[in-house]
Amino acid sequence: MWFKLTLLLVAAIAWGGSAEQARFDNYRVYEVSIETERQLKTLQHLELNPDGYSFWESPVQTNMRLSIVVPPHKFAHFEELTVALALKTRLQIEDFQKVIDSERPMRSTRATFGWTDYYTVDEIYAWMDQMVAQNPTILSGSVYGKSFEGRDLKAIKLSHKAGNPGIFIEANIHAREWISSATATWLLNELVTSSNAAVQNLAQNYDWYFIMVANPDGLTYSKTTNRQWRKTRQPVNALCVGADPNRNFDYMWMTGGASSVPCSDTFAGLTAFSEPETKAMADYYATIADKINIQFSFHSYGQYLLTPFGFSGAPLPSNNADLQRIAAVTAAAIEATYGTRYTYGNSASVLYTTSGSTVDYFVGVHGTKLGYTFEFRDTGATGFVLPANQIIPNAEETLNGIIAFVAEAKTLGYV
Repeated sequence: MWFKLTLLLVAAIAWGGSAEQARFDNYRVYEVSIETERQLKTLQHLELNPDGYSFWESPVQTNMRLSIVVPPHKFAHFEELTVALALKTRLQIEDFQKVIDSERPMRSTRATFGWTDYYTVDEIYAWMDQMVAQNPTILSGSVYGKSFEGRDLKAIKLSHKAGNPGIFIEANIHAREWISSATATWLLNELVTSSNAAVQNLAQNYDWYFIMVANPDGLTYSKTTNRQWRKTRQPVNALCVGADPNRNFDYMWMTGGASSVPCSDTFAGLTAFSEPETKAMADYYATIADKINIQFSFHSYGQYLLTPFGFSGAPLPSNNADLQRIAAVTAAAIEATYGTRYTYGNSASVLYTTSGSTVDYFVGVHGTKLGYTFEFRDTGATGFVLPANQIIPNAEETLNGIIAFVAEAKTLGYV
């Protein structure tokens, strides 16, 4: 009986049956380096049988670092584990709940949409609709599908004239990465309102396509129930909900860096495009792919600028030298803004293997020449819970990076 009750409780939490928001008082976050096969296999087993632990990245290979959230009742166990495995660890966060509590200092006082706080899906969509209504000659909105829970999947296009090269940006495909949609909305606002000549050059001479919230069900759940939620919200079985949408695209699906275990944060889905959100985005992209010269995926955290491909044994793209040259120029422009240092390079080489991702799909299937993943601030002090007072600095340095990116891409003949 106790076992059955426990299963029901776990299922209720996963399905959102509990209205109370999860708290993480005194939970610690540790960065762990995986150096040996024994360490890797043990951590993979722990991810499958977490008993309170949660992983911010899945253990997919040796020579990688990941972050583990450790609940108070597991402190002694974690210490024993690190000794037994000779794990190299670093305490990132002493009390995770305190970081969450300080994430949104303006949440009780905001009156209008802005960039000193993080917003809900409905608030972001309302702002998008308002922007289109206020700028009907250059902005147009569209609904390209429905999420599993019935929310609109919305895109917005900025275009001053026909025939412009296209730039596509998708954000918040991972639910807990709130800084991604906050940065995307800030960028669109700047493109529409800025008087800076470099920004207006981007606005007037390029068509911009934005998906501000690629995973609206997940983003909503991360705000109402569990700040750590990453996946979609379509149930898989009685205990597990959601797939990792950035492992669910139908290009080299399940060829490294993804899980077949439904409760894993990197579960790739029962099949490629099992999630309505990913299939709808792919279908939408297919209608504009011939117009897209540059594609960006916005994520957090780690301060990386990543190039394709990510799957196991993947070849480097034929234009890899150009990809790295552009990345170097972009990273330098980002650092010149506020001193934020980005690591750049092939995603499988400088971070870890992935498969079924948006960038690999757009480049591999549609031949988009320039596809990049931004992993925004920070390097672990707050992780996914980046304080809202960093939204604008993060966005400003990203914009400066994009200005430099497009200029270099133009020099190399891509736009």
